[in-house]
Amino acid sequence: MWMLALTAFACGAAAAEESAPQAAEQESPWRLGIALGYGMRSNPLVQSDDIPIVVDLDIAWFGERFFFDNGDLGLTLADNRAVTASLVARFNSDRVFFGNTDTRFVSADLAGMPLAEATEFTVPDRDYAIELGLEFLLDGSWGQLQFTAFHDVSSTHDGFEIYADYGYGWRSQRWYVEPSIGLSYKSSALNDYYWGVRDDEVSVVLPPYQADAGTNAHARLMLGYQISRNWSFSLVAEYEHLNDSAAASPLVDEQDILGYFAGFGFRFR
Repeated sequence: MWMLALTAFACGAAAAEESAPQAAEQESPWRLGIALGYGMRSNPLVQSDDIPIVVDLDIAWFGERFFFDNGDLGLTLADNRAVTASLVARFNSDRVFFGNTDTRFVSADLAGMPLAEATEFTVPDRDYAIELGLEFLLDGSWGQLQFTAFHDVSSTHDGFEIYADYGYGWRSQRWYVEPSIGLSYKSSALNDYYWGVRDDEVSVVLPPYQADAGTNAHARLMLGYQISRNWSFSLVAEYEHLNDSAAASPLVDEQDILGYFAGFGFRFR
């Protein structure tokens, strides 16, 4: 799960397929764009800032077999009418929440303890993990299905994630609408690395915690309107429900994550 603005680009591109005339020249392998608007994603961590989305870049390159898509590096293994299968390397996106803590210290006034003696603790930081896995994309009159399986190859959390998402899109002239739903299973090693509390992080107000495996659920609604060949307007809303084991962590304040983005996108290519 990366920034919402990237899904806004996808929404605008889908609308463009229906409304924009076909280019006479050979299609460029580059996809370059910028989105300007306003949006945010809520942060489930205690004492944390919501993540603002105002400007977002869309940078991708697609060769005959290799591709780069907004931070993901991939090798296409199969590409036909039935399925597109790729080997993909990426950064785990759970880390993004830990870079947006609101205050550096969290204070707690414990029962029976004077305020002056309140204990402070630093919200723990977490590293990005480099993950390698397989991605399968299926597309037909019945809708679109994405299935991925990734494992940590950077020895950061040594866990894995299995993700599935189903969406169905409608096009009407310049308009495009696509709702989607999905699930994401996170192994105990991955879940515990990001949401657990290790021994060296324990304090009076931060008890030790070990997270087990769990499954997140998510839903998304995308609405796009193609203004011209290069310009589009997109509205995206997302909801994610953290698995119970992650939500029970003392680092987590909210189990539900909400996000939205509304803005205009411009494609250079």
